[in-house]
Amino acid sequence: QVQLVESGGGLVQAGGSVTLSCAASGRTFTRYTMSWFRQAPGKEREFVAAITWSGGITLNVDSVKGRFLIYRDGAKNTVYLQMNSLQPEDTAVYYCASGDDRGAVIAGRAESWGQGTQVTVSS
Repeated sequence: QVQLVESGGGLVQAGGSVTLSCAASGRTFTRYTMSWFRQAPGKEREFVAAITWSGGITLNVDSVKGRFLIYRDGAKNTVYLQMNSLQPEDTAVYYCASGDDRGAVIAGRAESWGQGTQVTVSS
């Protein structure tokens, strides 16, 4: 069982940047796909980005439009989501998720989920 703890959320003005962190613990942090999802009020949870153990990256191009960057620090068992040029529509609770199966993780069927961190973008 993997435990995931997100941090870094908060209030930011439109056009600003925020970097979220997700620290993993509980088992060997290898051969896992780590990902970020978000859920805005009244909307379904949405896939944002994923990174595999080998560094392969998948982005939800439609929603992040080149503004977001996902990367990981294997030594720290941590994955990051750098969000630039934030807009009010990016306001959501951001969740970290992980699992062995990349396809399952991206589809929302991850084995482990964090508790979420709120990001609020003011206009």
